[in-house]
Order: sequence, then C-alpha cells, then structure tokens
Amino acid sequence: MKIARVTLRQLRMRLKAPFVTSFGSFLDKDFLLVEVTDTDGTSGWGESVAFSSPWYSEETVKTNWHILEDFLIPILFKEPVRHPGELSARFSPLRRNNMAKSALEGAVWDLYARRSGQALAAALGGEKAEIEVGISIGIQPTITDLLRLIERHAAEGYRRIKVKIKPGWDIEVIKEVRRHFPDIPLMADANSAYRLGDAARLKELDAYNLMMIEQPLAFDDIIDHAALQAQLSTPICLDESIHSAEDARKAIELGSCKIINIKIGRVGGLTEARRIHDLCLDRGIPVWCGGMLESGIGRAHNIAITSLPGFTLPGDTAASSRYWEQDIIDPEVIVENGRIRIPKKPGLGFEPVRNRMDQHTIRSQTYRP
Repeated sequence: MKIARVTLRQLRMRLKAPFVTSFGSFLDKDFLLVEVTDTDGTSGWGESVAFSSPWYSEETVKTNWHILEDFLIPILFKEPVRHPGELSARFSPLRRNNMAKSALEGAVWDLYARRSGQALAAALGGEKAEIEVGISIGIQPTITDLLRLIERHAAEGYRRIKVKIKPGWDIEVIKEVRRHFPDIPLMADANSAYRLGDAARLKELDAYNLMMIEQPLAFDDIIDHAALQAQLSTPICLDESIHSAEDARKAIELGSCKIINIKIGRVGGLTEARRIHDLCLDRGIPVWCGGMLESGIGRAHNIAITSLPGFTLPGDTAASSRYWEQDIIDPEVIVENGRIRIPKKPGLGFEPVRNRMDQHTIRSQTYRP
C-alpha cells in the first residue's frame, strides 16, 4: 500500500441520553476519525475512542490529534506498508498513546482488507458468521429507572446486561436487579471505584450469580486484583489494567482475573488485540469486546475483532440506535435477538456517509507525504 494522504476529522455527536459512570456524566461525544487513502483512491477508516477529558486513560481527543499529526502520520509516510500488522512495531518507539495508534492502524487495516477484497473480520482470522452482544447501562437516577431500562433491553434480546456500580450504588442495586430478573446474564462494572479494603463489601456480590465484576480496583493495578480474586467466587474481569499481551500474561499468571475485556483502542490496535486474544485462547481465559461509545466506524472494528473464536462472552457492541439518532455509516449496526451478523463486504462492511460526517465535523486536516 502506498499512502497518498491521511485526513483527520474531529466530530461532535450528541448521545440520545447522558451516559453516567463512577467518573462522571456526559451527553456530547467528541472523537476523531482517521481516513487513510492510497494512490489508487481507496480509503480505509479508523476511529479514536479517546474522550475529551482524561478520565478513562491519560489520552484525550486533543492529545490524540497532536500525536497523530506530529508523530504517527509522519512515521506512516516514511515507507510503504506491506501489511497493517507491521505498524505495531513501527509505532513502538512512541510510548503509550494507544488510542491514537489504534485509530491510524485501524484505518490501515480497513484499507488493506478493502484492497485485498476481503471482509476485515476475515482478514483478522475471524471465523464467526454472527456475534452475540450485550448492553451497558450507566448509573441511573433511581433503581426504578434502571429496572425499566433492563426490562426494555432484555425484551430487545440483548444477551447480557452490564450495570455500572460505585460505592453507594452497588449491593442494593444488584440485589434489586436480581430480584426482578433472577435469570438474566448480569455483570457489574466498577470502573476502578473500589479499593482492596472494600473486599468484604465486594464479596457480598458473590450471592447474586454475576458473570463477572469488571475492574473493581485501581486502573493500573494487577497486584491487589490478585488478592481480591482469591477472596471472591465471582470472576474478576480486567479492563483498564490491560494495555498489551504482556500485561495480560502477567495478570493471568498472578491470578488477577479470570476474564479479560479487550478494547481495541486501549491496547493500541487490532494487531495487539489479536495477540491478547491468542494468548487468552491458549490459556483458557474467556475474552469479550468492550465498548467506548463509538460511532459506527469504531463499532464496525469491534464487530470484526469479535469474530475471532476466543470471544466467547457477549460484548458491548449495541445497535447504533442505542446511542445515536442517526449513525454515520450505512447500513447502521442492527441487533436482532441479541446478535449482529458479520458483514461479508470488503473492509468494515459498513460505508461511511460523508454528508452525515460533515454535519458533525468541527475540525479537519489532510496530510500528505
């Protein structure tokens, strides 16, 4: 592939409703799209999942633009790309900034798949015709509001319900959810809201037959999670603590978790996500694909990676209509009875709609070698 130009766009899209976690609440989602175009005029697309504020990781929309513009795009232009799997090593001298790396690498993966005439899922080695998906529900004003949402999404066929928890919104909430929905596949996501000293309280969740507790302790910890997992029968799933296959190996060997959430942006791209998947498949650790309130571009990448065989638990890739009045892809992502069909068209399998993107674009810049 000979890259002729790279275009960055910053978009701002309004969610259908505020999304609330233990970190805070927001209604407007700013994000970056990356378009990589080769000399034949074929384009591939990627999305940065960084937020406007560094509450999930140290990266933000603003820092991603800087890293892409001043470092990653110049590295990409230095020599032709034979295969997108090369970029992980090529970008490695630049530390961290995984979401920026992932956005650019993802666009090249899409370009590669389009040029080779295969679906991105197939290019990654995916085997599934469809994937099972769940729903993630933020912290609600009342338990009644939460129960109403769960009832609606369960009726829509979602295969797993994830609810956000934090101190003061945890045990009683899960107890009420279980009372109303005794058999629904249920997990709790703490987003690092607890400490090891809260182990006794977290152990109370063992009574409610949860699939997992996601990232209960510090965002950069694997030591205390091992101590906590030894006290719980409920599996711990690590999210923010895992940035690479090496992180995953250490966490597994320490006994810090029994499940891993693979987010493409958090780990630096599809290539590293596949490495983590392969390691976990070899070690018998189930994985699933987490969501970051992506537009249809990022959502399509999640669908593709989830086609790999080790993704045995429903992910967070809900339908486009769950978050947006109108997505920026055609067709939009549709969930039927808790499943999404893997597209068979070359590349992402969903086409970006430029006039919709233009409506939400607040900044753009094109770069050439």
